[in-house]
Amino acid sequence: MANYIKIIRVILALVVFSAITLLFLDVTGTAAASWGFLARWQLIPAILSLNVAVLAGLLLLTLIFGRVYCSVLCPLGIMQDIVARIRHTVMPRKRYSYSRAMTWLRIAMLALFVILIILGMTSIAGLIEPYSEFGRIVTALFKPLYVDANNLMAAHEAADSYRFTHVDYAVPAFMIVIVAMTLAVVAVMAWTGGRTYCNTVCPAGTILGYLSQFSWLRPVIDHSKCVSCGACARKCKASCIDSKKGEIDYTRCVACMDCLDSCSKKAISYSPRTRGITKKRSNEPDGARRDFLTAGLLLAGTMALKAQEKSVDGGLAPIADKLKPQRRVRITPPGSISHRNLASRCTACQLCITNCPNGVLRPSSDLTTFMQPEVSYEKGYCRPECTTCSDVCPAGAILPLRKEERTATQVGHAVWDSTLCIASTEGVHCGNCARHCPAGAITMVAADASDPDGVKIPAVDTERCIGCGACENLCPVRPFSAIHVEGHEVHRKV
Repeated sequence: MANYIKIIRVILALVVFSAITLLFLDVTGTAAASWGFLARWQLIPAILSLNVAVLAGLLLLTLIFGRVYCSVLCPLGIMQDIVARIRHTVMPRKRYSYSRAMTWLRIAMLALFVILIILGMTSIAGLIEPYSEFGRIVTALFKPLYVDANNLMAAHEAADSYRFTHVDYAVPAFMIVIVAMTLAVVAVMAWTGGRTYCNTVCPAGTILGYLSQFSWLRPVIDHSKCVSCGACARKCKASCIDSKKGEIDYTRCVACMDCLDSCSKKAISYSPRTRGITKKRSNEPDGARRDFLTAGLLLAGTMALKAQEKSVDGGLAPIADKLKPQRRVRITPPGSISHRNLASRCTACQLCITNCPNGVLRPSSDLTTFMQPEVSYEKGYCRPECTTCSDVCPAGAILPLRKEERTATQVGHAVWDSTLCIASTEGVHCGNCARHCPAGAITMVAADASDPDGVKIPAVDTERCIGCGACENLCPVRPFSAIHVEGHEVHRKV
């Protein structure tokens, strides 16, 4: 029976891991449409978005089965299991051993995480949020390889076949450096200590760890059979089994089930907690209860604050790459409501960026919004009918929009620069911006009122403009467009 429980857990974990990985790798949009719901079942994004149904489901799951979230639903946790498995294959004689819980560090990291969120520095807090860490690892280090393979297939397939299409994809150098450092830290900790990261740094692990103390099902030790051989402790990658005392620290147990098949005496089983004999020293329950209350108060305070915040080439110019203009106000995705909402909720998981079909989202290099999405139009523009980013966001940083709402959402407005426009500098009639404006916010008017048949220049109706960037992207002037979009700190309706 023990083997079957572990096999089921491993199969479910591999399915979830593969599906979430494809959410970030996919270039077709199929993955997000088919199983994008898995992103919403991540604990911290669900807290930030106040997704009550998901939070209730995760709470129930933990209170019944223990901390299976960390072994089945968390992609970073599963990745650590894969690293640990590789280590076991390479170094089969190297085993784990029991270590005391670093409670002070766990509470300190959770407190730091909560404080950063309260201060609106969610992008910095997201550096230790497991789902977002995994998303950045995949999008920055592995997706470029995936895109290269896709583009290679597109270049060599038959001319009448469209199974593969060329995709442009680039990752900022600063992000590659940060993500590589993150991967190195997590991988080394997993290689040397199994789930050390989950039980010392990860805020989700700390929250669920203290909840799992009250789970109905858990690994339990039958002292009438246990001979204190230590086989279970040597197999435990959470280092939470003290075989000498016959005790399990359930705040650190990730319900991986590895210990179940390690005992030759069948003294450990996954059973209702009332059947197990897992006595602890008399002073430990009070300490565990105090730690649980501390973690719970931190979490409840964060959710209360979040609830209070929530409301609901024309050939007329030389060919050259476009450069990003110096915007006075940055542009945030439609559905993000405001700069403040995005900054306070977004964990910079990169799911919206990697799934943007128009290539207008990229990670911010600003320290106050580090690696959170911002909009820029050098490679495309935000099509008014597209709602992909709002559909996939699991944290409530980009709220879902219906298509009719999307077309009425003003994220910014266009600004014309006469010193760059060829109509002013060269006396050449263009009109590209007006022809391609989906909102009809740009009209061409005579540059000289006394000569209505002369060269015309663009006039922007800022009340109708939605800031989609079609004019900026399609302007033939290089490297800086003669018309660009300035963002709005708070989005408006037109």
